[in-house]
Amino acid sequence: MEYAIEATDLAKSYGEGHTRVEALKGISMAVRPGELFAIMGASGSGKTTLLMILGLVTEPTEGRVLLEGENIYNGKRFDLQRLRREKVGFIFQFANLIPFLTAKENVLLSLELIGIFGRQADSRAMELLEYLEVADRAGNLPEQLSGGERQRVAIARALANNPAIILADEPTAALDTERGLSVMRLLRKVSKDQGTAILVVTHDTRMISEVDGVIRLMDGRMVEHGDSKRQPQSQNGR
Repeated sequence: MEYAIEATDLAKSYGEGHTRVEALKGISMAVRPGELFAIMGASGSGKTTLLMILGLVTEPTEGRVLLEGENIYNGKRFDLQRLRREKVGFIFQFANLIPFLTAKENVLLSLELIGIFGRQADSRAMELLEYLEVADRAGNLPEQLSGGERQRVAIARALANNPAIILADEPTAALDTERGLSVMRLLRKVSKDQGTAILVVTHDTRMISEVDGVIRLMDGRMVEHGDSKRQPQSQNGR
């Protein structure tokens, strides 16, 4: 398996007739295990739509997605919810931790969703919090954590299922430059240590110094891929 995630000729449209909107137009991209890529572009360029398709949340109108070599949108009845739980991790702009659960309990909940309970779950949760240097905050509620600490717990939660890919939507937008760079460096460390492909949607050009490559979108089209040699060949010549 060369790529953790690979997309070919992705298109996504909404509506019909004169109300039809083409959110994505022929996107082909690929990211290997252990690589950290940024998805960039102006508002409305298709970044979030691409993220949702790669995260198995929204089906494309056309094209294919291979997750660890498996063609997901091929007409078969895949259990996308199960695949998301088992193979995809998500990180959001404001961490989206459950406010009435402690840091540890937020991670434990993700483990329970994939069927891991008891001592095994407890051990895994603490292992992840220790790896992300917030084990001493395991018993704190999200409101008692700094913005950077909340994102570290969110990363621990995203790693709970040992995913093939992690998708992060503006994870540094609510942080100052120093803390934002700290989070990006941490994501880079995670990608290398865990062999996880990570895609980060960001507007902040200061963060791209930490990534392996950039996928840049404009008006639903890809205008830049971090390494043209890794771009899959379009199936229809686009």
